[in-house]
Amino acid sequence: MGAEFSILTADNNVGFAFNAFMKSLPLAFIPALAIVAANLVSPEARAAENTLTDAEKAAGWKLLFDGKTTTGWRGYQKKEMPPGWSVIDGALVKVKGGAGGKGAGGGDDIVTTEEFASFELTLEWKTVRNGNAGVLYHVSEEPVTSWHYAPEVQILDNTTWPNRDKRQLAGACYDLYAPSKDVTKPVGEWNHFRIVVNGAHVEHWLNGEKIVTYELWSDDWNARVARSKFKDKPKFGTFKRGPICLQDHSDRIEFRNLKIRVLPGAK
Repeated sequence: MGAEFSILTADNNVGFAFNAFMKSLPLAFIPALAIVAANLVSPEARAAENTLTDAEKAAGWKLLFDGKTTTGWRGYQKKEMPPGWSVIDGALVKVKGGAGGKGAGGGDDIVTTEEFASFELTLEWKTVRNGNAGVLYHVSEEPVTSWHYAPEVQILDNTTWPNRDKRQLAGACYDLYAPSKDVTKPVGEWNHFRIVVNGAHVEHWLNGEKIVTYELWSDDWNARVARSKFKDKPKFGTFKRGPICLQDHSDRIEFRNLKIRVLPGAK
């Protein structure tokens, strides 16, 4: 028995052919092919990615990625972009393999050419099975690698780490604050981050739900740092301004719709 499945595309002939093909397949094939179908978007929809609406512009948002170039980014402790990062189909992509750099997984982290203190950051990410990466803020380029001093919002394929410390799951403040729930989407689908850093107050949002909140430099923060893998790094989390960093953990990771705004009243 074929599957009941339907998709609309910009080209009706393509859509009709795809639908007919899907109906001829056993149900067992549908989960994987559904991901393919999700990526058959119209040119109009693709063009809308990595853009700002008039309302966003009025609210002070700016793009960190234009969907076409790596303008505004460079390698950690570098002036240029490292190898291994490319713009593919409107996404900023780190292809698996890397160049053997100094990132957490031997890859090459990248940072914004601008620095930020208090801000609201939104972006979409997707990774592969067993994928691992992160978004770091208030980055200092003093240490050999970005995570030594900067807080990290974790990116992870949670499904392949069922027994992992919850403080190291997707959306966590890595090794410090666990997400309240797992709201990640299946591997291969886009997840949405919203990260708010307003002075000492920080919120992590994943796919529309607030899952982490904490106060930087508070007694609770200091106590957690003292019990974490950062306990021997006295400068960890002490910086109040710095670039945004996308971590290269040597797994394929894709980003799009990276947008940021400096919060009103922030210095």
